Amino acid sequence: MSRRIAIVEDEPAIRDNYADVLRRQGYEVQTYADRPSALSAFKHRLPDLAILDIGLGDDVEGGFELCRELRSISKSLPIIFLTARESDFDTVSGLRLGADDYLTKDISLTHLTARVAALFRRVEALRTPPDTEDILRRNKLVIDMQRMRVEWDSQAIDLTLTELWIIHALAKFPGHVKDRDTLMNEANVVVDDSTITSHIKRIRKKFTQLDAEFTAIETVYGMGYRWQDV
Repeated sequence: MSRRIAIVEDEPAIRDNYADVLRRQGYEVQTYADRPSALSAFKHRLPDLAILDIGLGDDVEGGFELCRELRSISKSLPIIFLTARESDFDTVSGLRLGADDYLTKDISLTHLTARVAALFRRVEALRTPPDTEDILRRNKLVIDMQRMRVEWDSQAIDLTLTELWIIHALAKFPGHVKDRDTLMNEANVVVDDSTITSHIKRIRKKFTQLDAEFTAIETVYGMGYRWQDV
């Protein structure tokens, strides 16, 4: 059964181009020009992955709002922003809303399909995790990969698919410094350095909202990040 991808993009030529490329990769693709039509369809049936532009016609922040609405429906649906807006503020805003990746429209179509495939590999890996790694415990931290559930001090934390893989990659080997390339490889993530940094900041914020003294994710400047059992 082919994976279903939804593309929400207001420019017809761009929308059709992306759809054609992804269909040639074997995906089933639905396209939408605006937030209302996309949201109506998503409430009926969610896609397996959503690709969103930020500005949707006169709805200049429509993609951000749609991402927020999608996250209220599903915590784990893979979401990619694909937009002409390349400011750090927009990137951080998109990730803060729960997107798994943020790409600009100057990205090659080959690169886009690689990022889509990487997200789907992570979804598939969650469905068939090694038995010995189903549940990872690190003091207050409990990660259940099969159920996509993370707890800190017995309290559940809602993480996106990307955040889940990043925290698992860090906590799997406490004390080991993971540079960004290693972290991307072990977390099955295909993103750039600034995106990894934004994800780490968002993960920390979610933990500190439950525990103001959370310090388990340590930045090792010039090298990367590590999990410290505390």
